[in-house]
Amino acid sequence: MTDIEIVRNARLQGRRNAIDYINGCFENFTPLSGDRYYGEDSAVIGGIALLKDIPVTVIGIEKGKDTEDRILHNFGSARPEGYRKALRLMKQAEKFKRPVICLVDTAGAYPDVESEERGQGRAIADNLYEMSDLKTPILSIVIGEGGSGGALALCHADEIWMMEDAYFSVVSPESCSNILWKTTDKADVAAKALGLSADKLYCLGIIDKICKGNDLEKFSEDIYRSVKKLEDIPIHELLDKRYNKFRNIGYYVENK
Repeated sequence: MTDIEIVRNARLQGRRNAIDYINGCFENFTPLSGDRYYGEDSAVIGGIALLKDIPVTVIGIEKGKDTEDRILHNFGSARPEGYRKALRLMKQAEKFKRPVICLVDTAGAYPDVESEERGQGRAIADNLYEMSDLKTPILSIVIGEGGSGGALALCHADEIWMMEDAYFSVVSPESCSNILWKTTDKADVAAKALGLSADKLYCLGIIDKICKGNDLEKFSEDIYRSVKKLEDIPIHELLDKRYNKFRNIGYYVENK
């Protein structure tokens, strides 16, 4: 697939969403609600579950299936209370030494006036700050769209995985095209230039694994093995590795 085809495929209605992965990969999921500041955000679902014999905290950005369901989940675009709920659950996981697994599928954080008034940018920044030093393993998986800061707020992790037909980008191709050329007609050119596909991001060291995810039982096994491996790393080493992972992303060439 071309880059723009990958983007369109990641947006397809009816593809697996966060709830599908939670039901297919985990057991005894118990949802927890609210951010303890403002209210509940149905775009972000999260709670406690079992990954075989490991208690974990699972947090997913949920788009919904049909039109009614998508409206309920705000099409997967979270407000500040959604990110604050996610952070509350992550801090709870840290306290009880539960690994955190994030399932990311969003075009971006919700950009309305009310979200800005309630501190959208600060909520995302707080997640990035706290996740950088969260004393428990974090695995983030981009299962569909990985758009802008709305996705990044759940991706400051020890390992970042992507579905082979997902994308992860600082901006959508349409928005990039509109910024550069004042039209969305060049979204395909922008998509190619952004390097948002899983194979390109893997080559750059931004993601750690490309997943198929067709067999949820096998996918659950992969998650289990990764979590067990991360749990075996002493916490101070895990935090050093997490820090260095993000410090080492990207490179430059010095002209002489």
